[in-house]
Amino acid sequence: MSDDLDIGWGIRVPLRALEIRYSRSGGPGGQNVNKVETKAIVRLDIVGSRELPEWARPRLLEVLASKLTKNGVLIVSSERHRERGQNLAAALRRLAELLHAALIPRKERKATKPTRGSQERRIAAKKRRGGAKRVRGTAPDDDEE
Repeated sequence: MSDDLDIGWGIRVPLRALEIRYSRSGGPGGQNVNKVETKAIVRLDIVGSRELPEWARPRLLEVLASKLTKNGVLIVSSERHRERGQNLAAALRRLAELLHAALIPRKERKATKPTRGSQERRIAAKKRRGGAKRVRGTAPDDDEE
């Protein structure tokens, strides 16, 4: 495993900038699950990380806001595999995918006008609906005529 996490866009985060911990995995697994710490937990402090470029930090904080702690730390974990190394690799891969996807520039929406056909269909639908409601009204009293 290399010493850097490549997240694309020319950004490489050194593994020393990540906080990596291990804990016991949950779920079934027999006696082994109660004594071996195979779950990998990787934390990246987006707010305090010097390894992230200045242009990327605000974008990451905005896009990943729902996944961050109050202090701006992104936590990714993996307990899918039985081996600690595989779980670490999976967590690092997931972290890189999250960061890469968050940095993809969003396309700006171009304002467009509705087509003439869509406008005509909308008006026709409104007329049909209004006609149905008009017919549904109460019957006129004989006294009024």
